[in-house]
Amino acid sequence: MFGMLRPCRHGAAKYGVDPGLWQSHMCGLCLGLRDGHGQLARSATNTDAVVLALLTEAQAASPAPRRTAGPCPLRGMRTARVPVAASAPVQLAATASLLLGSAKVADHIADGDTRPRLHRPMRRVATGWATGAHTRAAAIGLDIAPLVAAIEAQAGAEQRVAAGDGLPGAAALDDLTLASRRCAAEFFAHTAVLADRPENVDALRGAGDEFGRIAHLADALTDYDADAAADRFNPLAATGTTQDEGYALVRESHHSLRSALRTAGLTDIPALRWALLDPLTTALRRIGRTIAAPPVASAQKYQQYPVSVHPTDPRASLGPQRPGVAESIQLILTQYCTGYACCAEHTRPCSGERQQSWAERGCDCSGCCECGSCCGDSASCCGDGCCCGDGCCCDGCGCDC
Repeated sequence: MFGMLRPCRHGAAKYGVDPGLWQSHMCGLCLGLRDGHGQLARSATNTDAVVLALLTEAQAASPAPRRTAGPCPLRGMRTARVPVAASAPVQLAATASLLLGSAKVADHIADGDTRPRLHRPMRRVATGWATGAHTRAAAIGLDIAPLVAAIEAQAGAEQRVAAGDGLPGAAALDDLTLASRRCAAEFFAHTAVLADRPENVDALRGAGDEFGRIAHLADALTDYDADAAADRFNPLAATGTTQDEGYALVRESHHSLRSALRTAGLTDIPALRWALLDPLTTALRRIGRTIAAPPVASAQKYQQYPVSVHPTDPRASLGPQRPGVAESIQLILTQYCTGYACCAEHTRPCSGERQQSWAERGCDCSGCCECGSCCGDSASCCGDGCCCGDGCCCDGCGCDC
């Protein structure tokens, strides 16, 4: 599973949204992939694609038909009511997951992230998923041929930029993000088509274009240091764009995305605010904190995941350990399968309890809008997150109070 949007289960209450809605669509997508393309296809489940399913249903006149799914270990061996595989939300989410999963596998092969002996079976998997994406897309009237062409042209764009033969500066960065922007734009727009809301198509296409840009640049920002250490291609480094400049572009796209949705009146949809806008804001803040923080040594990264060790165990004297299988599974379940994820308003790890507001911590938020936080994302913060001067998180980010 991959994706950057993780709605907070506890944050659903303020919008009147059923907190189980996310897991319902997640399970529906996972089972839909299994039923149509085999067990291995379940690994293509994309959390961002779940948002497409939620958005489609939120705009529709009636919810997608449900069925009762059998017990699953990822649900604590409980049954669940999930959308049927043939429903429009599941079909669209499955198309996106298979198409992007196929591209991801091909990208790993091209980058040399896997052993050569695994390339042939991985290519078979990628080809099968790509074929499945075409089949699913045809069933819902979505033409993905231009999207496939854009994805296939990505490698060539990267080679041109790496060789210095591409477009200069910002134009080169736009060229590198083209595939992500085009795919997200068409998938977002098609949610309105499936929901029979043609008046929303243009706004959602524009919002999807900005989301694709955010997703691509956010990935580049997150992997900036790791790519440099491994001598891998990074769109920011290749185009001479600094991390601060890249983050500014992400914030700009975030503002444009919210403006597009607000103009069309889509920000009034509770499920969209809960599943897309709030998690996106949280993801951007998390990236901002990562950029502002000093690099952490690999050995220190595991200290945030302490493993319980009995005092008599010889490992007790070794300090924090690398998380084992059980702890890793618990982390995955916490972030994806149960719907729990840290959000901007709750404690970390998210327990449903609200953390202290910035005003309660002694910060001067008089010049900021009331969006639940007045701290800047990176350079505008000092100490424990108080604002420095005019650095408010609402300054130019387009939040609608």
